[in-house]
Amino acid sequence: MAYDAYFGERITKILEAKRVDFFSKNMMGGLLFMMDHKMLCGIHINKTFGDSLLMVRIGEDAYAREISKDACLPMDFTGRPMRGYIFVAPEGYDLDDDLEYWIQLAIDFNPLAKASPSKKKKAK
Repeated sequence: MAYDAYFGERITKILEAKRVDFFSKNMMGGLLFMMDHKMLCGIHINKTFGDSLLMVRIGEDAYAREISKDACLPMDFTGRPMRGYIFVAPEGYDLDDDLEYWIQLAIDFNPLAKASPSKKKKAK
């Protein structure tokens, strides 16, 4: 199952309207949006329920405030939630204002986020 292309377009339009310098890349059946070479947000397919979940990197302070919302879930791929990341179920981003809220949280946190170290290619 591939990610919802219309959902990706909605995210793209919000980022463009906010004049964010970003790029997107396909990853594991989903779509990631990167800003300053750091994950900003993305679309993850929940194979259990078949829904597209919004992944958002919001930092630990915002996570503590937001995780109690009904539409929010810990971002958990391996049985251990990732700190400062959150999943938002469709009812939490269906309205454009709600989606924009989550994306703005990610944009606000981005300058504080650390980039993953780049992988060096092995010499032959």
